[in-house]
Amino acid sequence: MSLARRLVAEGLGTAFLLAVVIGSGIMGERLAGGNIAIALLANSLATGGGLVVLILIFGPISGAHFNPAVTLAAATQGGLPWREVLPYIAVQLLGAFAGVAAAHLMFGEPLFFASLKIRTSSSQWWSEFVATFGLLMVIWGCVRQQITAVPYAVAAYITSAYWFTASTSFANPAVTVARAASNTFAGIRPDDVVGFVVAQLFGAAAATLLFRWLLPPARPSN
Repeated sequence: MSLARRLVAEGLGTAFLLAVVIGSGIMGERLAGGNIAIALLANSLATGGGLVVLILIFGPISGAHFNPAVTLAAATQGGLPWREVLPYIAVQLLGAFAGVAAAHLMFGEPLFFASLKIRTSSSQWWSEFVATFGLLMVIWGCVRQQITAVPYAVAAYITSAYWFTASTSFANPAVTVARAASNTFAGIRPDDVVGFVVAQLFGAAAATLLFRWLLPPARPSN
């Protein structure tokens, strides 16, 4: 598959992922009548459902990373040439902002507006470390044992991680940066982005190192 096609797939997939996250957050909040638990339930279920579909569609084309942490982890394990890492991350970021804009337009919100939602504390950063560690754990565990389960396992994990982490499991630097441009249910204050992204990268690195030992990649047969 050509790099151009893979980049379009990554950008489009990431855009739809953010449209799902932001759009379902707005819809959930508007319909929940002030019940945050109901809004979060709607947000998490929509995100999980969207992930299954997006990974099934774009996985065979680009790998369906939709996530710079996943792209970097894949490159360290030889799953992606290092020369393609920056283009992947660039289209993921562009796609993420496009998805935010698309969701805002659907709900009559400004194209972009900085979030005021405070998400900062050691518990939030630890949550993002755990959330991203778990995401990479699921990915490596499935890729090296039952690759066809990846779309369903990733979606199920993210849906559950919305609920068991204090941060509601962003687990994705591109998603985090783009959500700072949305002052809606799923937003994050721009000042809090760096702490989340650092925690996410450390979580991804830790899981990748552990699973390289726990489930070593299969060696190519001669």
